[in-house]
Amino acid sequence: MTSSDAERRELQRAIDALGRSTRPGRLLEYLGNKYFENPQGQLAEVDIAIDVFGRSAKTFDSTEDAVVRVEVHRLRKKLREIYEKAELRTGVQIALPAGTYVLQFITGAPPAAAEPAAAEPAKRFPRWALPGGLAIVVGLLVAGALYAFYKRDRPETRELESPPATAETPTPPQPGQITELHIMAGYSGSEVIDNSGVRWTPDQYFQRGGSWSRESGFVRGTSRPFLFSKWRTGEFGYDFPLVPGTYELRLFFVSPYKVGEEKLGNFDVALNGQPLLSAYDMVMSANGADIADEQVFRDVSPGPNGLLQLWFSNRIGSPMLSALSITPGEPGRLKPIRITMQPTSFVDHEGQRWRADDYWQNGFRSTDRPKVSGTEDPELFGAERFGRFRYAIPVDRRGRYTVKLHFAEFYYGPELAGKGGAGSRVFHVFCNGQSLLRDFDVYKEAGSLRMVTKTFTGIAPSAFGKINLDFEPVVNNATVSGIEVIEEQD
Repeated sequence: MTSSDAERRELQRAIDALGRSTRPGRLLEYLGNKYFENPQGQLAEVDIAIDVFGRSAKTFDSTEDAVVRVEVHRLRKKLREIYEKAELRTGVQIALPAGTYVLQFITGAPPAAAEPAAAEPAKRFPRWALPGGLAIVVGLLVAGALYAFYKRDRPETRELESPPATAETPTPPQPGQITELHIMAGYSGSEVIDNSGVRWTPDQYFQRGGSWSRESGFVRGTSRPFLFSKWRTGEFGYDFPLVPGTYELRLFFVSPYKVGEEKLGNFDVALNGQPLLSAYDMVMSANGADIADEQVFRDVSPGPNGLLQLWFSNRIGSPMLSALSITPGEPGRLKPIRITMQPTSFVDHEGQRWRADDYWQNGFRSTDRPKVSGTEDPELFGAERFGRFRYAIPVDRRGRYTVKLHFAEFYYGPELAGKGGAGSRVFHVFCNGQSLLRDFDVYKEAGSLRMVTKTFTGIAPSAFGKINLDFEPVVNNATVSGIEVIEEQD
C-alpha cells in the first residue's frame, strides 16, 4: 500500500467517525478531496463557504459571516478528540494546523514504551567540553534544516512526490467533441453501466463546488440507486463542449434530509445564463425526502462559444446534484419514453428500445410469464408490476403527451393459476389526479394471455414536470406490463 492509499483510507475512517452527514464530516471530506487534488495548495475561506456551506458568491462577507472559521475550529477540535480517545488506531493521523485550511497527514503512530534498560554509571564530561559540544550540535541542526529546505524546493524533488488525485480536477473544455454524456456528480470511481445499457462516467467538466457522500439508505423511485451515492454541492457549474445541435438534458436529484426532518431548501439553475429552474425544491418535486427526482428539458443547445453552461446557485438552501445526462434530441419534441416492467431493456420489432422498469413506487414485479397473443412483441410482456403502485415519469413541462398503457391477464382465467374470470381483477388508473380508467377488468376486455392497449391523449404534465400514473386496486391487484409516453406535435 502506498502512502497516498494509507492517507485516503485514514480520511475515510475519520469521516465515518465524525459522521458523513454532519458538518464536521462534510467539511473534512471536502478538505480531503482538495488535499488530494493539490497537497501544496491553499484554500480560501470564501471557497469553503460557497462549496461546503452553500453561501452565495455574490453576498458572502467573511467579516460578517464566520461560518468557516467556526466550523474549522470545531473540526480541528473533533480530530484531536478522536485520536486522543484512540477511536482510530492507525499508522496515519490527520491534523488541521492552526492558520491553514490544508490537512496534514502525520505518518507513524507514537512508539510503544520500551523496557527500561539497566542503569549505567553516569559519565562526566569536562566543563571545557560543554560549550564546544553545544556549538557542534547547533551547527548540525542548522545544516540539516538548510539541507531539508534546499531539497524541498528543488524541482526534481517535487517531481518525485505522489501526484495529486485527478478525479476532482475540472477537465479543460475541448469545443465540439461531445454528442452524448452521462455523469455521476461528485463521483470519482469507475464507470458504471445501468440496466438499460447506459454508461455512466465519473464527474467532469465542473467548475467549483464540492463532493459529498450520501449516507447509505434506500432511494425510492429509481432502478439506478448508484446515481445517488454522491452529490456535487455548494455553488457550482458545468461547461460542456458540445457539437452544435439539439439535445435533451436530464438532471437527477435526491434530498439530503431524512424522512421526517425535511426543510425548505430551494435553489436556482441557469442554462447559458438564462433561468432553467427557479426556486427548485427537490423534496417537493419528488414528493418525499428519500425519493429520486428527475428534471427533463428538450431543445437544449450550446451557446455561441460552443459550450452548454449550467450554473447552480443557492436561494434558501445549497444546490445539490446527483447526476446529469445529455443526449441528442429532436427539435420541438421530447423523444418517446417507453418502459417495460422487465429488469433489463428490450428492443421491439420496429427497433424501438424499451428501457428497464423505472420511476415506480411500491407494488411488486413478477417475471415468470407465458407469452401473450395479439402482439408482434410477445417478449414485451415478459413481466408485470402488480399491487397498488404508481409511476412518476419525468417529461418536459411545455408539452402535451399521449400515454399508452399495455396490459395482459397472466393470473386469472379458467386455465390459469388464479382460476376465476371476469370480475376477478378490477382496478382504477389515474393520471395527475384525473381518471383514465374506472373499474377496469383486463380479462373482461380480452380474456387471459392477450394484450390490451389503452391510449389517452392531450395529457398535461404536473407542476413538477411529471406524468403521475396511479394504479388503485378495487378487486385484487392492479397490473401493467408496459408504458409509453409520447409528446404530441401541433
